[in-house]
Amino acid sequence: MPAPILPLIDAATHWPARGALVGLDLGTKTIGVAVSDPDRRLATGVETIQRKQFKQDAARLLAIATERKVVGFVLGLPINMDGSEGPRAQSTRAFARNLAGLTALPIGLWDERLSTAAVERELIGMDVSRAKRAEVIDEHAAIFILQGALDRLANLRTSPGPD
Repeated sequence: MPAPILPLIDAATHWPARGALVGLDLGTKTIGVAVSDPDRRLATGVETIQRKQFKQDAARLLAIATERKVVGFVLGLPINMDGSEGPRAQSTRAFARNLAGLTALPIGLWDERLSTAAVERELIGMDVSRAKRAEVIDEHAAIFILQGALDRLANLRTSPGPD
């Protein structure tokens, strides 16, 4: 049975209370990969995958998921600033559908608007060279995406429910 693909908050109901998540920043040439700790407090970069063919890319992602004993995926969904979905978001959804056919791990989609831009500003602020930024930007964007999702989930757990 294919994995469910849902907005982050809905996907979280399909994940056990504890267990690591893999965060992905899907670029056209690379995939940035980050993973959380089992308590879902901190996102850490794992690697940047040079995209080849979907089957090879998916095999590497599933190997990482197995190695890290993850319980789900968080994919950055590149929504346009006006809230619409363009070609990049459609491509991400297609990737998620294809990945879902290979795993039962639930996939959560997280709005990643401006994540790469924010990471690039941070790296420039740290005086990282253009060449080095190009090497690490997707992995750092994956960290940014996953950490944002983790923070949102933590906020949901700690905020009081409706009266």
